[in-house]
Amino acid sequence: QVQLVESGGGLVQPGGSLRLSCAASGFTFSMYAMSWYRQAPGKERELVAIVTTDGVDISYADSVKGRFTISRDNAKRTVYLHMNSLKPEDTAVYYCNCRVRGRSEWGQGTQVTVSS
Repeated sequence: QVQLVESGGGLVQPGGSLRLSCAASGFTFSMYAMSWYRQAPGKERELVAIVTTDGVDISYADSVKGRFTISRDNAKRTVYLHMNSLKPEDTAVYYCNCRVRGRSEWGQGTQVTVSS
């Protein structure tokens, strides 16, 4: 079965950086686009970034453009989200996502808290 496991979240001060990782299994990772979403308390889940199968077609939410970088390592079956210049507004649970065989799959999420 499809499994997505996020890691790398934590507490960081404004202006700091974190790298999130999502380890994937249960499907042919290199054949699927991967996405990062986030959800703050009381808010709907929002798309943060998408990377296509070969990593060359990438898009970001306007709120993170220029600060976050999505990348993937198909050999390691892992997608990353490098987060720089973090703001308190970035505080949320971050989720890895992909659509495999017509079904949207989610990881368990990793908490990112940006606070001084």
